[in-house]
Amino acid sequence: MKKQFLFIFFFVFISLFVNAQTYNTIALLKYSGGGDWYANPTSLKNLINFCNKELNAKLSSNYATVDVGSSELFFYPFVHLTGHGNVVFSDTDVKNLRNYLLGGGFLHIDDNYGLDVFIRREMKKVFPELDFVEIPFSHPIYHQKFSFPNGLPKIHEHDNKAPKGYGLVWEGRLICFYSYECDLGDGWEDTSVHNDTEERHLTALKMGANILQYVFSY
Repeated sequence: MKKQFLFIFFFVFISLFVNAQTYNTIALLKYSGGGDWYANPTSLKNLINFCNKELNAKLSSNYATVDVGSSELFFYPFVHLTGHGNVVFSDTDVKNLRNYLLGGGFLHIDDNYGLDVFIRREMKKVFPELDFVEIPFSHPIYHQKFSFPNGLPKIHEHDNKAPKGYGLVWEGRLICFYSYECDLGDGWEDTSVHNDTEERHLTALKMGANILQYVFSY
C-alpha cells in the first residue's frame, strides 16, 4: 500500500511538472513568521545565469516564488529558503512540505544569519523522526563540476565558526541540504551589494552550481 501511494504520488508529481512546463524552473520559498524570506533578491538570478553558462543547465532565467503551503510547490524540483529571522510553518505547511520532499522535491536552506534556531525547530515539525546530520566532505554534492574537498566555503563571517553543510536523509536520499555559517546566498548576489571580491562571488556560485547539479543528477 505504501509503495502504491508513493508511485501514485510520484506520477502526480511528474505530471504537474510536465503540465505546468516548470521542471526547469527553480523557486524561492515564501514562509510566515516575520522572517525575511525575500532576502538576497539578486542571488537566484545570478546563480541561474551561472549554471546555464557553466553547466549548460537550460534553467528558466526567471525563478518563481512559491508559498510553502501552496500546491504549486510541486511544480518545482528545487526550492531555496533563506532569511535572518523567524520561520513558522502551519500544519498545512508542514504536511505540504513533507509530501513535497518525500515525493522527490529538494529543499536548500541557506542561513543568512540568525535563521538556525528557527529553521531547526520548524523542520523538526516536518520530519520529527529525522535529525540534521553533517554531510561528509566526500559526499557528491561537494564533487560535481567543481570540487570542494573541504566542504562548504566560507563566504561571509558571522560568529567566527567554520561553515557546515547539514542534511536530512530519507531512506538513503538527501532531501534537504542546509548551508550554515557560510552564507552562499550573499555570495551569489551582485558583488556591489556586499562589496565582495569577484573571487568570492565565483566561489559561492560554484558551490551553488554543485548543489543544483547534484539535485538534477540524482
